[in-house]
Amino acid sequence: MLLTGDYHTHTVYSHGKGTVLDNAFAAKERGLREIAITDHGFEQMAFGIKRKKMPQLIADCREATEKTGVRVYVGMEANLCDEDGRTDMTVNDYKDFDIFLMGIHRFVKFTRFKDFWNMFFVNAFYTMIKREGSKSLVRYNTRAYIHSIERYPVDAVTHLNFLCFCDVSEVAKAARDHGTYIELNAKKVHLSDEQLEAAEKTGVRFIVDSDAHTPDRVGDTKLVDELLARVPVPRERIDNIDGRTPDFRFRKFKEESL
Repeated sequence: MLLTGDYHTHTVYSHGKGTVLDNAFAAKERGLREIAITDHGFEQMAFGIKRKKMPQLIADCREATEKTGVRVYVGMEANLCDEDGRTDMTVNDYKDFDIFLMGIHRFVKFTRFKDFWNMFFVNAFYTMIKREGSKSLVRYNTRAYIHSIERYPVDAVTHLNFLCFCDVSEVAKAARDHGTYIELNAKKVHLSDEQLEAAEKTGVRFIVDSDAHTPDRVGDTKLVDELLARVPVPRERIDNIDGRTPDFRFRKFKEESL
């Protein structure tokens, strides 16, 4: 599958191995028209990007665009920080970014103890014992995802259900209703065939991303190709293939509001 754009890539600004320019050159070699640099959000304690580095990141993205001809967007994979949907991309940060991704991660500055308990500890416990999360945990995570989609102009939910447990169908319905994409992640096995089928039935739209942490993986779709060979998601519902580019929500929000 050839992507028009890969909107989830990491660099040395968080815990990726390549530079912005490295990712842009890799995208050019693979025939992509555009990419986003989406390093981890400010409240990721282990390797989140620092606000003081934002001017240099913005400059690096502009330089990479000029040198490669690939459009390089400044993005963030923001952390979901609590049940109310708060992320670590604030309204004051919007001016610096082009792409707004959101996902559940570990080692984050969660808002309250109960958010740390559920998003980190309880999710990790059920993942470790390889069992589905409890009903209360599923409800908690589902509410957190939906509240975030409702409160913020999130472009896409990344690796939905990876290292966490939610009602995929309900999250997909919220994404459908608010113009947020569900990402099909080519780095992580995050949706079962049954979960993807349930999401597809809601009518939500998708993007495919590499979640590349090294330049050689930019544009890689192998894991998703294998998934889609089993689950027939219509190609016309995947908005970054076949020459199409996504109609991103965050861009429209900024045009109308900022």
